[in-house]
Amino acid sequence: MQSIQERSFDERKGELWAALLEWYAVHKRELPWRRARDAYAVWISEAMLQQTRVEAVVPFYERFMRRFPSVEALAEAEVEEVLGAWSGLGYYSRARRLHAAAAVIVELHGGKFPSGRAEAEALPGVGSYTAGAVLSIAHGLEEWLVDGNVRRVLARWFAVEGVVTKAGPRREIEELAAALVAGVGDPGAWNQALMELGATLCLPRRPRCGECPVASVCRARALGVESVLPELPARPQAVAVELEVFLVEEGGRVLLRRRAEDGRMAGLWELPTREVTAGEGLLFSLEVGVEFIRCVELGELRHSITRHRIRARVISASVGSSGLPQGWAWVERGEVEGLGATGMTLKALRMGSTRAR
Repeated sequence: MQSIQERSFDERKGELWAALLEWYAVHKRELPWRRARDAYAVWISEAMLQQTRVEAVVPFYERFMRRFPSVEALAEAEVEEVLGAWSGLGYYSRARRLHAAAAVIVELHGGKFPSGRAEAEALPGVGSYTAGAVLSIAHGLEEWLVDGNVRRVLARWFAVEGVVTKAGPRREIEELAAALVAGVGDPGAWNQALMELGATLCLPRRPRCGECPVASVCRARALGVESVLPELPARPQAVAVELEVFLVEEGGRVLLRRRAEDGRMAGLWELPTREVTAGEGLLFSLEVGVEFIRCVELGELRHSITRHRIRARVISASVGSSGLPQGWAWVERGEVEGLGATGMTLKALRMGSTRAR
């Protein structure tokens, strides 16, 4: 029998197609966006899945699709409404770009996600990965895609050397992805099978090679380096952040303030919050002149945003000053989630509800 190194690319390609697609047909997860090959549904799901686990996305996806069942409905909505439906998913710039792209699709493409890669990648927030996913899955086109799972799978199959996010290895992996999808009978199923393998078996740590349908043609497995590849860049050091978060309630309403229209989480609503230096005592006031009285610390919550590791002390309080600064508002508690609030705000409100019971 020929070794992996002796087999031609086309020979390995045929084996990969047959084994992986057969495995995928049997073992693929039942996910709501896989029920129909609709371009809008695929696009929404892929936007949500960026940097977010599948299990976390499913309820948000189903809620979002009920609220915005078509690209026209999404385009016609106010951006605040879209942010409200996205609330809790994080990375809110994705929701803003999704809304902007929907308007372009309606205005320039007759409400249809474009079927050309260049046109698709010209949409706000649509890069090569999302374009490849929608075009292959919904339109059946032989378009490649590379996400973190696919990058890991291909780096192992072909023992790609070097840091995979650098230009040379990245280009090599993209070329492999393009070559593998060329000629396959069902490009959408093939791309999804690649992603599924990376998500369920070809894991970052402790890959489950014994269950892998294509382990026999994996070069990293043959070389014994499956746990070493892919080579990743060094992770940036985590940044510790300490906050005070004020939960002020009055007559079923919660006091919120709106974040600035630029920067992280632009335009979202949050509980009044201030950053404190490590070990600093509670100050119970904000620089904008709002004073908090009758302060009682409810507890502490942890929250992560990219590399920021947040420790927030949640404080039940009342407002001592009479007027409110611009951008502050009293909001009915039941309406906060649909307003477009930060994930940490939702966590703090849940903490407040638990303590009240």
